[in-house]
Amino acid sequence: MSRVVSFRGLMADGQIDKLSLATNNGLTGYRITKFQMIPEKPGGSDHKFVIQIFKTDPVTASSTVNFSDNRLLGAGEVEDNPASHYPASSAGIVFDNEKFNQDIYITCKDISDGESCNYYIELEQMKLALDEQTVATLKDIRNIGSQ
Repeated sequence: MSRVVSFRGLMADGQIDKLSLATNNGLTGYRITKFQMIPEKPGGSDHKFVIQIFKTDPVTASSTVNFSDNRLLGAGEVEDNPASHYPASSAGIVFDNEKFNQDIYITCKDISDGESCNYYIELEQMKLALDEQTVATLKDIRNIGSQ
């Protein structure tokens, strides 16, 4: 039986949050099951946020999304335009088949006015077999070298 672990936070424009997940033996794995975002002040001003989740530290937050980046675990966009009289809309995509056993990083970039955005992430926690642990750890080592 797996367990659900959740994280939430408020991120300023350009901020990077580290979610500490690593264990000593690496036999605990995770998979993203839910990823949601909402502006700090919905309807307050024109917002266009890009929030991304990475396996390794991306060093800087960017509004460019590249699905070919093997470090990317998920990406989302939040758009809020009070002049249009529509509520804030968000769309998130996660690669839910990706298992990882190390810390992950969340970035936030507001491409309009530098406001803050909230995120909520649920992770499925699971025991990894020794071969799965080896694969997950080797992927992370290779990803660190590709930066």
